[in-house]
Formats: sequence, structure tokens, C-alpha cells
Amino acid sequence: MNTMDLCPDVDFRKYLQEGKFMLLRSRASGRHFFYPRVAEPGTGCTDLEWVEASGRGQVYSVTVVRAKPPSPSYNVALVDLEEGVRMMTRIDDVAPEDVRIGMAVQAKITTEDDLPFVVFEPAAVTA
Repeated sequence: MNTMDLCPDVDFRKYLQEGKFMLLRSRASGRHFFYPRVAEPGTGCTDLEWVEASGRGQVYSVTVVRAKPPSPSYNVALVDLEEGVRMMTRIDDVAPEDVRIGMAVQAKITTEDDLPFVVFEPAAVTA
């Protein structure tokens, strides 16, 4: 029995520590999903495999959390990935007020308090 059968979150965090942003995908339906779990939502299929995420996405919604000074304000966003997954995150490397719905973003793995997690930053504009 592999660890995914027991706790897919452990595998997800292990991949992040290795610098890989991975998603689970059902072999039967081809659908990706997030947050990691032992069965595909809606179908219960357990024929799951880990695949590397493109990391490309678009801001679906955003709110700015105004912290009490001296703490800085920050944003909380929902990002739709190219793979069809929507995840809650934050957008870094831009002022919280400058994040816009529809903004193209790219995932990056960051670490805080010795824990890796996925955040996003504005995607580079190509000509």
C-alpha cells in the first residue's frame, strides 16, 4: 500500500518540499482536483495518479484583508488553474490592492515556518 492510500496530503507536502507542484488526476475521467484526497470528488474513483501542474492560472476572485498596523495588508484569492482546478491562495509580488479578477498568474512554492505551500505571482507578459 502506498502513502497516497493512507494520506495524500503527506505526498502533496513531500512533492512541495522537492520543489514540485503536483495535482491528483483520475485516470478514468482525466479530471484534476485539489485538495488531495483518496478518491475523485463526485465519482469516488480511486484510480488516481500524481501529475505536475502547469502552475498557470487566472484570478477568479480576490479580497484584501486589512490587518491592524503595523501588520501589512494581504490578499486572499481564488485561482483557476489551466487544469480546471480552483484553489484558495494568495498573490505575492504585487500590492494586495493591485490584484485583479482575470489577472494571469503563475504558481510558485514558498516556505514559511518551515512549511512549503503554493502561492501565485503575476505571470510574465509575453509579446
